[in-house]
Amino acid sequence: MVERAGVEAKLGFPAHPHMLRHACGFALANKGHDTRALQAYLGHRNIQHTVRYTELSPGRFKDFWR
Repeated sequence: MVERAGVEAKLGFPAHPHMLRHACGFALANKGHDTRALQAYLGHRNIQHTVRYTELSPGRFKDFWR
């Protein structure tokens, strides 16, 4: 279903359901949610898998010191 929607949307790359999961984790990390809470929400056993979402977020610490 996701792949078909990607084709119809003419994304230019194959879409798959895991992309939605990744987008969710990335969005929650961008909103500043705690990494351990994200780990539990995403069901990651290893915190390093969750840390990827926070490392990819260039604006995560914008206005950090305000």
